[in-house]
Amino acid sequence: MKIYSFEKLIVWQKSRKLAVLIYKITLVFPKEELFGLTSQMRRCSISIPSNIAEGSGRQTSKEKARFTEIAYSSALELLNQLMISLDLNYINEENYLKTRTEIEEITFMLDSLRKSQLEKDS
Repeated sequence: MKIYSFEKLIVWQKSRKLAVLIYKITLVFPKEELFGLTSQMRRCSISIPSNIAEGSGRQTSKEKARFTEIAYSSALELLNQLMISLDLNYINEENYLKTRTEIEEITFMLDSLRKSQLEKDS
């Protein structure tokens, strides 16, 4: 079986695990949030590894960096939604802190990846 370059990236591996975590966390959200916050959080969490994967298939470093930037933005959007979930008592402090730490690690890695991609064009 072929291993694609994005599968080797630790940031992709971590963001894939984050998406699974978000799906598990949102399972207990109120049913009326199914098409609101639950759906938004799930889409954001999937967007992170998806954009990393899609960007890896682009030809230029600038294009790759653009998809990494989109993944970063999705992570920040997810963090915002996580905060709102805490405010609404949909998640507890422990899940919030665990997930926030994961998002912080991923955004740090995405920022580093983007910088290295842009340096290749310099």
